[in-house]
Amino acid sequence: QGPEELISKEDKAVIKIQSWWRGTLVRRTLLHAALRAWVIQCWWRLMQAKFAEKRRRVTLDKFSREEWAAVRLQSWARMWRIRQRYCQVLNAVRIIQAYWRCHTCASRGLIKGQYRVTASQLHLELEILLGSGPCVVTECIPLPIKQ
Repeated sequence: QGPEELISKEDKAVIKIQSWWRGTLVRRTLLHAALRAWVIQCWWRLMQAKFAEKRRRVTLDKFSREEWAAVRLQSWARMWRIRQRYCQVLNAVRIIQAYWRCHTCASRGLIKGQYRVTASQLHLELEILLGSGPCVVTECIPLPIKQ
């Protein structure tokens, strides 16, 4: 007789129940371990996503600051060039105006004058300088005074 024949039917049923129970415990333990591993993996993926988002945000902020600095520099350079051009044009305008005024004075003449006010009259003396020669005008204008 072999060792299997010595075991009774009742003992075989007990052994079968015990092996089933041990298998259930092992499966339950494996299931809990798998669930814990899954929770840890989910948490780790979430942390990785947060880190990636933070890196993306920092990179975007840095890029934005650098781009803003470049725009400011370009703006200042354009402003400087335009100001230089404006100053050149303004200088040219001043030179043209000075020559024009000088030409106008020489062609139209110059008027000098002085006046004196007394109690009843306004004495006015004008000297007009033209290209041909000076012309002096003297006037005495009576002032309307109410008495």
